[in-house]
Amino acid sequence: MDRRLLPIKLDNYRPLRDIVFENLREAIISGILKPGERLMEIQLAEEMGVSRTPVREAIRKLELEGFVVMVPRKGAYVAGISVKDITDVFELRASLEALAAGLAAQRITEEETEQMERLLVKTASYFDEEKIDELVEVDIDFHDMVYRASRNQRLVQIIGNLREQLRRFRTTSLSHPGRIKEAWEEHSKMVEAIADRNVALAQTLAWEHIENAENSMLEAMGIVKEKLQS
Repeated sequence: MDRRLLPIKLDNYRPLRDIVFENLREAIISGILKPGERLMEIQLAEEMGVSRTPVREAIRKLELEGFVVMVPRKGAYVAGISVKDITDVFELRASLEALAAGLAAQRITEEETEQMERLLVKTASYFDEEKIDELVEVDIDFHDMVYRASRNQRLVQIIGNLREQLRRFRTTSLSHPGRIKEAWEEHSKMVEAIADRNVALAQTLAWEHIENAENSMLEAMGIVKEKLQS
């Protein structure tokens, strides 16, 4: 049997079902388990070195989060990503990001501005090697900083609910040729606007940044957005 999933590393502080769940979710987000692929409990259990019970429980939780679909009399399958899913999530995210950036421009501290600048430097250090996994993590850290600087905990919580879905999209979007440096330039402009306390510009740049990320995602899938709107 070809092993794709790593054996589970036990954590004394967390239930096994939670560790299995996170392992499977990460495999879906990273593309190891592909959209439309059937999830065979026995095979997955053998790959991770666990029994079928925590795998079954993890699959049920993944279904609740939208990563898995259950087909009657056929079993569990990795959920595909539809164009409607993408446009719905990015439409919501654009509004939330613009709001967060505008609030951050009013409330950010000098220390937080410095941290955002450091994240820009860290992103640039990965340009030549194009380490997608590392870039995705830095991208998440950058946007998390904007959310925290908004000083609106409700907003942070709402965006947090989209975190794993967004991570799945980020990997595809940032993998599109040229998108990494484009995103870095957009981040740089956002940091400058936020640091200058320019609320309107920060909002506009954040909105455009998310629109560009959506377009990159759709282009990577061979879809032209203009055709969807016609």
